[in-house]
Amino acid sequence: MGLFDIFKRRSKKNKEKEIEKKKAQAETESTSQQAAQASTTVEQSQTSTPEKPLDHSQEAESGKVASKEASESAETSAEQSESQQPASNETTEPVQSKEVPNKAISKDSSATEAPQNEPKESTQEAAENLTQPAKPTVKDSAVSDTTAPSQKETGQEEVQAETSAETTQSYEKGLAKSRSSFGQKLNALLANFRHVDESFFDDLEDMLIESDVGFEMSMKIADELRQEVKLQNAKKPKDVQNVIVEKMTEMYDQAGNGENSTIQMAEKGPTVILMVGVNGVGKTTTIGKMAKMYKDQGKKVILAAADTFRAGAIEQLNVWAQRDGVDIVKSAPKSDPSSVVFDAVKKARDENYDVLMVDTAGRLQNKVNLMNELSKMKKVLTREIPEAPHEVLLVLDATTGQNALTQAKTFKEATDVTGIVLTKLDGTARGGIVLAIRSELHLPVKYVGLGEKVTDLKPFDPNDFVYGLFKGLISE
Repeated sequence: MGLFDIFKRRSKKNKEKEIEKKKAQAETESTSQQAAQASTTVEQSQTSTPEKPLDHSQEAESGKVASKEASESAETSAEQSESQQPASNETTEPVQSKEVPNKAISKDSSATEAPQNEPKESTQEAAENLTQPAKPTVKDSAVSDTTAPSQKETGQEEVQAETSAETTQSYEKGLAKSRSSFGQKLNALLANFRHVDESFFDDLEDMLIESDVGFEMSMKIADELRQEVKLQNAKKPKDVQNVIVEKMTEMYDQAGNGENSTIQMAEKGPTVILMVGVNGVGKTTTIGKMAKMYKDQGKKVILAAADTFRAGAIEQLNVWAQRDGVDIVKSAPKSDPSSVVFDAVKKARDENYDVLMVDTAGRLQNKVNLMNELSKMKKVLTREIPEAPHEVLLVLDATTGQNALTQAKTFKEATDVTGIVLTKLDGTARGGIVLAIRSELHLPVKYVGLGEKVTDLKPFDPNDFVYGLFKGLISE
């Protein structure tokens, strides 16, 4: 199943859910209105019905019955008090004197008291039976043992469904600006065209480039759409719009074949993640958010403040370490970054840390110095841990658009970048840069920043991204 088919199925399911919600709301409103009407009719009936006059004969009979019951209760209480009082001449043997009257009770008194004692004993036995816990049979215990794991599995499935729903909502919210901007431009283009000719495809190329889809991908989309529109005989604006979204989704899916968007964790020892990127893209903040994520997963995390040249970088990372509750290795400003990396990787290896995240400087003014510095750090890491670094993540600011693509090309030349972290995606309408990165650089996007909260840094999901970017643009 292709990415576009998943997108269509998800959009169809969400439409059905919205329809069901509207029906449920309408039913609840109708039931509440019916209940309100019923309550008002009951109140009106109560206020309208007059009170019946009292019957004096009934009052008299009830009074007689009440007086008779009072006299009988008084007699029984008197008999009980007489039976409980001991005789005056039996003071020498108090225990026997209390037992003798009970045995010497007349037949009449025993006959009257027997029915009173029997229900007391039965009620006590019933209370004792209720308080004693029932012993489970073998059949019941077997059933409980078989049902326990199913309940755990259902609980885990519910938690996973909730987290996936929250992630989908985060993508929808984070890509709202990009979705509205791209949809407005596409609707304006389709509203102005009369015929699907060359001028239409020229305007489409310009619109895609303005949406930061990338020059190469915009040209590919326009070229393939020329043939696809002819094959499907798309003439109406809705049909052309569906073809455009379908083709963009298919090309995006094809460009990502074979890539792995997950973080490669080490089989033994610490996983070393080298974070690179220019100053101001949110590199240190991303390290802090990822450290919090790994800490919540139960991993032992340590940070290395190797950005010793930017003013305030060490202090900023130290604040994140204190906030996340993780350890940090730092040195004085303007010191050698490779020495900080050496101390950090040695501590991580000797003290059995799970994750080591290295913050680096982001100076692009002199690319030669940057390449030399990064290569020196990698030599230090590889000398201590042969497989390190396991990941080299390039942090890009989505608000910069095509400048982010240029930075990615530069860093890709300077070091072996294994993945992209795209930050500030919620604050820009240039979410199409993900399409350009995937098609032109062939680098997997591994994390995206969809908000300012610590939990808004999400692992990249192509399905959620495509749905969040093109939601509402496919018409049935």
